[in-house]
Amino acid sequence: MSDLLVKPAAKPLSGVVPVPGDKSITHRALMLAALAEGKSEVRSFRMGADNRSTASALRALGVLVEEPAQDTLIVHGVGLHGLSEPKTPIDCGNSGTSMRLFAGLLVGQTFRSVLVGDESLSGRPMARIVDPLRARGARIEGRIGKKPGQVTAPLEIGPFPPPNVLSETYFSSPIASAQVKSALLLSGLYSDGKTTFQEPTISRDHTERMLDGLGVPILRSGAVVVLDGPNFSGKLPAFELEVPGDLSAAAFILAAGMLVPDSDVGVRRVGLNPTRTGFLDMARQFQASLFSAAEGLVLGETIGAVRATAGGLFGTTLAGELIPRGIDEVPIALALAARARGKTVIADAQELRVKESDRLHAMALVLSAFGVPCVETADGCEVEGVVDRPLSGCEVDSFGDHRIAMSAAVLALVADGPTRIKNVDNIATSFPRFAGTMRALGAEMSVVES
Repeated sequence: MSDLLVKPAAKPLSGVVPVPGDKSITHRALMLAALAEGKSEVRSFRMGADNRSTASALRALGVLVEEPAQDTLIVHGVGLHGLSEPKTPIDCGNSGTSMRLFAGLLVGQTFRSVLVGDESLSGRPMARIVDPLRARGARIEGRIGKKPGQVTAPLEIGPFPPPNVLSETYFSSPIASAQVKSALLLSGLYSDGKTTFQEPTISRDHTERMLDGLGVPILRSGAVVVLDGPNFSGKLPAFELEVPGDLSAAAFILAAGMLVPDSDVGVRRVGLNPTRTGFLDMARQFQASLFSAAEGLVLGETIGAVRATAGGLFGTTLAGELIPRGIDEVPIALALAARARGKTVIADAQELRVKESDRLHAMALVLSAFGVPCVETADGCEVEGVVDRPLSGCEVDSFGDHRIAMSAAVLALVADGPTRIKNVDNIATSFPRFAGTMRALGAEMSVVES
């Protein structure tokens, strides 16, 4: 087990760096490549542990996944009905995306499978996918949780023997969730009826963009998406994809540039999908100095460059439709709030309580350790920014959560002394070599033994 030792920034941060490939896109690309007919190549810079969990799961399902070079995977597609029964439970590690999307993919298979995960993933809510999948005829069972209606992993799925097909379905989700949407859409590949999903606001739309790019009939209107099963050929073509950089990872680089005085940092070839740019809009609400430019399209995904410079930040309110578009970036937005003049209110973010950690509670504790007044609410936090003095160097825990660990590391750059962040091996989940990338910009941080 490792800790991260961070010293206050002694000079401005400067430079333009790459960031890991977008893990949300990589998950979906690997799964669809496995269901395609032919050999696909997926290149994803600095692939993290979550994506490797998806690759390992595909191997367990009989898919040949080769790695001829670092961060390059060759997937030999087996077709929509070519997956094999796994000999052991499929381990999704810490990846909620892997578990929820595989559930949608596996309910249409003629064999039985079991999805398991680590301790953290085994406590996360799965009824949100189990219930709508059952409603269309799927066989899927989970462990009954402590609260009424709660279902958690392990998930036992199938078999779903022929000639059965999953039924047409219409599901109105009470929450905006890309994972629930994606699970239903993937199950829709195994239905001869339409799959209709409606949500309160539009969540990230990588799955429907990728399916549309591969020729699957997808109809979209606002927060409603329809997979037109009757007009789907039943075949997916092989493809090549260089995955865009992950804006969720880039957020930590950009936030550091906003906070450390006189800094000027940038990220290149990053994904600018409008359903994922919530953090950029959050930063602009803080009146941060931020510049972005689109440079092209990759399988329906916009890519471009983003640059951030240091400057005065001002408290704001982050709520409503902005939250689903930047749900993973709320912890680092709270780091910006810590240095924004005045009060910042985060609301409508109750979904953060069921991530790798209770991120609202974890960040409230982290901010307090740095000397920043923070009050938890049921669906968010209220933060009084500290702008007239450095933050307090401290020792904090990551709570087993990569985004909490990296948010704390960014805050540590503007503290009055060294900060030790405990248990940071989890950073590899999404941003391998995070410390090295920060050092390339001029930060002083190092991984040390606990």
